[in-house]
Amino acid sequence: MTPLPAPAAWAEPLPGAAPPPDLAIYQLPTGTYETRAVVAVRGGSFRDKRQFAATAILVRHPKGDLLIDAGFGSDVAAHIASLPRFVRAPYKTTRTVREQLDATGYDRGRLLGVLPTHAHWDHVSGLDALDVPIWMNAGERHYAAEDPDGKVFRMVSAGHEIHQYEFTGPPYLGFPKSFDVYGDGSVVVALAAGHTTGSVIVFVTLPNGRRYAFIGDLTWQLDGIRRRVERPWLLRKLADVDPAQVRQGLLRMIALAGLMQVVPAHDRDAYAGIPTYE
Repeated sequence: MTPLPAPAAWAEPLPGAAPPPDLAIYQLPTGTYETRAVVAVRGGSFRDKRQFAATAILVRHPKGDLLIDAGFGSDVAAHIASLPRFVRAPYKTTRTVREQLDATGYDRGRLLGVLPTHAHWDHVSGLDALDVPIWMNAGERHYAAEDPDGKVFRMVSAGHEIHQYEFTGPPYLGFPKSFDVYGDGSVVVALAAGHTTGSVIVFVTLPNGRRYAFIGDLTWQLDGIRRRVERPWLLRKLADVDPAQVRQGLLRMIALAGLMQVVPAHDRDAYAGIPTYE
């Protein structure tokens, strides 16, 4: 198996950011589902079982908090049952995002909303227990409303306010469009597209200068970054609306990997070092 050509490492200055001193991020793991490596990455083994993470990220910011993805919801069994049979997989749940936040006494009134990296079921299931706005761009909103893979989103989003954000910012780290959530460079959403019409990467810069890229399903596992491999051919056809655009985004992230922690949504190891919210 031949890996993708190695892109040149990013050599330009990183975008400026002025995160407030009390900005922080936390992971909220809500469960896992089992997938074999052979369908996760090119060259993966059938015997290698991967536990795909369903984890949300809480961004604490003085202007209001934001969740990146929503994890598994309280009705995840029904969500999985609504999927085509070949997509269903054994799964395990822990506590939902809402249950984890409530257990700490967190004031959910601080939440500005949930910003899904894209609208697939395993990123939005937890919306069924969160009465907050959903932040989406126009492309992903259309995809979620029309595509068969938006079925669970349509189930869990009923009654939610949709906060449609626009890509009003300049190109960001090689991606063509951006949206600065707080106006201080600390949380910047970049349009990646390809996996879904409006799928995004959320870049976060902490006060200590550490940077993260929450890349959704640009690749399902860190193998995609470390080994420069895509999804297998059939899965690219089934899972991505534009596989060539996904490849382009993957190469961009490979070029950036030495400068930040890259977090594919479904790789449990990728969350290493991000504290849980307790």
